[in-house]
Amino acid sequence: MLKQGLQQSQTQKLSPQQIQFIKLLQLNSVDILQRIDMELIENPALLKAGDDDAAPGEVDPVSESELTNTEEAADVNVDDFLMDEGLDVKEYVNDEYDPDGFHLSDEGDEERKERPLAESHSFHEELLEQFTAIAENDKELTIGNQIIGSIDDDGYLRRSLEAIINDLAFSMNVEVTIDEMRRVLHKIQNLEPAGIGATSLQECLLLQLKRKEQTNTLIKLATQILSDFFDDFTKKHYERLTRMLKLSDDELRACIQVITRLNPKPGESIDTSATQYITPDFILIEEAGKLMVHLNSRNAPDLRISRSYLETLKGYDEAKAPTREQKDTVQFIKQKLDGARWFIDSIRQRHQTLLATMNAILKFQYRFFVEGDETFLKPMILKDIAEITKLDISTISRVANSKYVQTDYGTFPLKYFFSEGILTDEGEEVSSREVKKILKDAIEGEEKLKPLPDERLMEILKEKGYNIARRTVAKYREQMNIPVARLRKEI
Repeated sequence: MLKQGLQQSQTQKLSPQQIQFIKLLQLNSVDILQRIDMELIENPALLKAGDDDAAPGEVDPVSESELTNTEEAADVNVDDFLMDEGLDVKEYVNDEYDPDGFHLSDEGDEERKERPLAESHSFHEELLEQFTAIAENDKELTIGNQIIGSIDDDGYLRRSLEAIINDLAFSMNVEVTIDEMRRVLHKIQNLEPAGIGATSLQECLLLQLKRKEQTNTLIKLATQILSDFFDDFTKKHYERLTRMLKLSDDELRACIQVITRLNPKPGESIDTSATQYITPDFILIEEAGKLMVHLNSRNAPDLRISRSYLETLKGYDEAKAPTREQKDTVQFIKQKLDGARWFIDSIRQRHQTLLATMNAILKFQYRFFVEGDETFLKPMILKDIAEITKLDISTISRVANSKYVQTDYGTFPLKYFFSEGILTDEGEEVSSREVKKILKDAIEGEEKLKPLPDERLMEILKEKGYNIARRTVAKYREQMNIPVARLRKEI
């Protein structure tokens, strides 16, 4: 039986401006520039400082020192204005409202130059261009185009030829036999780079060896190892290889060197894109013997409110009997002005939050930023910075995500400075990064014929005062992308 009743509950909802601020906060310096450009296109009431505007008046920018204030931007609800039948525009036209919005750059009159990007072709376009030159007819070109389109970015063809045949039949109404597919695939596998279009790692390596001098004894032995003893090779069963192939350790070592010089991901060897640069969001500069945090402002435009829009509202405010068309126009302008003010306030609050977070990280890890030695990094989690800045942990997480800081010792992601803590036998808390460095040094110094197992690495750490379980050693080793002892074995 259906019942109807009333229930009262209290929920917390984010305002539109808070949602906008959260989205802007997680963007890095490159993405925020794109987001600002998009907002400038969508909202004509928002302008860059220096853009042409009908109303006169010089822009008096907000100084960077004002950004360090921790005052939160006012939360304005545009619906409140739309509900106002009188369309009161006093707030917009009085002398106290400042249309000059947000200024970050401290570059003065320095000319801003765009970095030119080289023209680039996609990975698949490079392959298709090569195949077009050797295709015998249109049908072969269609088949080759379909196969090349199915090749992954690392250069492998992981879809079956039968599945590609079905694609051609259903999407392009082209009937193809399996022999035709194999013939075209063979041509693609002869393209550059060597190994492209392989269906497995074994085939990829063999395709590369096939192009080398086949009269070379080492090439022949390497081909035999990959063809007949691939599992033994990947599992580093070197004793079995030397016994089955009747090789000495030196001969097997030479064969392994030939194989390890091959490219297991041939697709990545094609340079199809312009060079990507990391743009730091923060720059640490020493001033009067003390490190100071500066925001990277090179690509941050100065934003302001359109004075011409404000002048239009002034004209409406002075009109004695505005028409219906004037009221509709003013209502539209008010929406755009509110949107522009929200966006400027969100950008301002974003930079305040970024500065507060980075200053807290600098204070917490100051010795590292001065010395540059990662062993000086103290254990630090998101909660530590949240307590210093009085911000929510989720806010700190958004700031740390995809942000970089430029120091005298290199450019680091903010996540680099966060690590869990470990207690030594003396009760001192150290960073897990310090433990990882000890593990890395021990593995680099091990005897490659008899690599150190995790149990031995655990004992080494205990000898140095770090009481860590074997599974924790394995976790740290995997985080550093170091394989198990058996796969580190060399002859």
